[in-house]
Amino acid sequence: MRDPYAVLGVSRTASAAEIKSAFRKLAKKYHPDANPDNAKAKERFAEASRAYEIVGDEAKRKRFDRGEIDAEGNERFHGYPGRDGFTGADGFEDLFGGRARGQARPGGFDAEDILKTVFGGAFGGAQGGRTSRTFTGADINDIFGDPVAGAHPGARQAQPTKGRDIEVTLNVPVADAIAAGKVKLTLKDGRTVAVQLPKGVENGQVIRLKGQGETGPAGHRGDVLAKVRFKTQPGVRIDGRDLYLDAPVDLGTAVTGGKATIETPEGRKIAVKIAPWTSSGQTLRVPGRGLPDKAGKRGDLYAVVQVMLDEADREKLEALYASQKAST
Repeated sequence: MRDPYAVLGVSRTASAAEIKSAFRKLAKKYHPDANPDNAKAKERFAEASRAYEIVGDEAKRKRFDRGEIDAEGNERFHGYPGRDGFTGADGFEDLFGGRARGQARPGGFDAEDILKTVFGGAFGGAQGGRTSRTFTGADINDIFGDPVAGAHPGARQAQPTKGRDIEVTLNVPVADAIAAGKVKLTLKDGRTVAVQLPKGVENGQVIRLKGQGETGPAGHRGDVLAKVRFKTQPGVRIDGRDLYLDAPVDLGTAVTGGKATIETPEGRKIAVKIAPWTSSGQTLRVPGRGLPDKAGKRGDLYAVVQVMLDEADREKLEALYASQKAST
């Protein structure tokens, strides 16, 4: 993947708020729900989500900036300081402080003899018609079991090849998003995993499940990239951290005023005050009942009035309006 800062269109010195704002703009622009038949938009959305997972997380961002992980969140192999690869002579001269290429150190040590034993004469200079070979850190690891770990503090051993990552959609009920609870995810191979939602989880956020992806050649699994999709019940809509909830109000209460009871996505019942002569579509704000952010601060809930006609009053209302119509 490209540099996550470049993907989000921010500088490396951008604040956490600037990074979050840039991601939200891209997520809104390229969200699959808004671009159902646009494969490129889906790709850009996934790329932005992966980038935000790295630089939107303070700890991962610091590790990425230090070069400890790559843009995918994988550990980097730092190898040998100052070298992408080195010859057998160079490597052993660094490791043992002596000479290679056929020149024995005092005491009888000859690096070339060791390499000839291991590689069957493939190592050496032009003498005797032999060809030179360049050895990488992986070759030396195979011979000595990562000798650099002792010779160069901070060097990392190459990670084994893992399986492919799996991208899936994670349907999250609004109540679970508010409570930061656990959601069950069933994978294509039949496995079921419990996903712990982070505080302040966002619609479109990608959650990485380590070691739950496909199995690689050496038996090491890749990861699962679960993209959050909020699942709402009928009559509930989401706008950022705010929730909009349809609130049925009978005609009598809408005309004369009173109270109406609404049920939040969490299952709690709240009484809201209805002013006299309230029409359908009017909104009543209930502060602090929306979705929480990472700091725990919640957005607002808006009850959208839906004036309902009671079937029990049908005959009286029809007679009333019929008489009014006849008198005009």
